[in-house]
Amino acid sequence: MIEFRIDPRSGVATYQQLVNQTRHALRLGLLRPGDQLPTAKEVVAATAINPNTVLKAYRELEREGLVEARRGVGTFVSSAPPQPDAAEIGAELADWVRRAKAQGLDREYVEALVTARLDEHYGGK
Repeated sequence: MIEFRIDPRSGVATYQQLVNQTRHALRLGLLRPGDQLPTAKEVVAATAINPNTVLKAYRELEREGLVEARRGVGTFVSSAPPQPDAAEIGAELADWVRRAKAQGLDREYVEALVTARLDEHYGGK
């Protein structure tokens, strides 16, 4: 089951953080169709956010067709976003990160390099 982490300094709305983390978990295969998301009550207990914020995020995911709410049972993953097989690219990225760390680059430097390349190829946020 996914464990949500809220970063109040991120500048991203709390409900959007929940949506983004769920999408991310789906893309990485950490969540699969049929998996149950934590209840709003569980998310509130773990993150100290408003229950309406959780419900807003779950409604957004439902509108996107990624989850379905089952009254009295919970919210379940209904589908994963289509994506190409990224296993080879993921392995190459892991190797690159290991090399960067071995050469003494710290996490912040690696994040800056990756962000710069993402912005270059995908456009800035």
